[in-house]
Amino acid sequence: MVEFATSAAQMDQDQQEAYLHVEGLCKSFAGQVLYDNFHLSLAKGKFISVFGPNGCGKSTLINMVSGLIPCDRGRISVAGLPINRAQIGYVFQNYRDSLFPWISAFDNIAYPLKVNGLSTRECKLKVEELLNTFDINLDLKRYPYQFSGGQQQLIAILRAIVAQPDILFLDEPFSALDFEMTLYVREKLQAVFLESGLTTVIVSHDLEDAVYLADQVLLLSKRPTYLVESVTFNSPRPRTPDTLSDSEFIRVKSHCLDIFRQEMRK
Repeated sequence: MVEFATSAAQMDQDQQEAYLHVEGLCKSFAGQVLYDNFHLSLAKGKFISVFGPNGCGKSTLINMVSGLIPCDRGRISVAGLPINRAQIGYVFQNYRDSLFPWISAFDNIAYPLKVNGLSTRECKLKVEELLNTFDINLDLKRYPYQFSGGQQQLIAILRAIVAQPDILFLDEPFSALDFEMTLYVREKLQAVFLESGLTTVIVSHDLEDAVYLADQVLLLSKRPTYLVESVTFNSPRPRTPDTLSDSEFIRVKSHCLDIFRQEMRK
């Protein structure tokens, strides 16, 4: 469930029930308010999309919530732990810059395990297990630049989840991909979610992607940014291209588009 905390009692209840909890988040840039007393509660094991107008701070929101950049004020917790004590997976929009070009794709994926102190043998076993789980057949002895864009993004996703994070964040993971590669990464990302049940938060500038992948779509306002509505999409998984012509998908996407247009007219 995602909602505003409208009273002290409700905020306490939300904090007890929420897996990811954001309370009183504030952020300004150059004196311009972006977020002011922003509240958010996300349940465990959900796939959440964040969608809103350009400049509303979608990426800034997940960067603050994931602990990558500081907020001015506010509290953020995952499973009751402060964000700096939680295990976070993050997939950046610019996958080419996020991968280490001087080491193999395999070593890129294994990097978080090595940082955590696992032996070379343990890293190898865990990466191979991950590849088998999601039926990944790539020659990972090659360097990142030797792969297509979609394959590079998949490598970045595998690196983000190999250490079994508490929550996964993805910042517009399809924005630099062509349609064929978008379909490929969509399929693999769904497989990750179905197999792991990993709480996942994705920022998307494409409404089709936002609805197609999500259990809930968070619709943000123009700045100063607040949550206009959280829209539920309960289509069965795995979702396929046929989902795009399903009546419930069309209804939910149309509703989200109506809200987006209302915000743009303000």
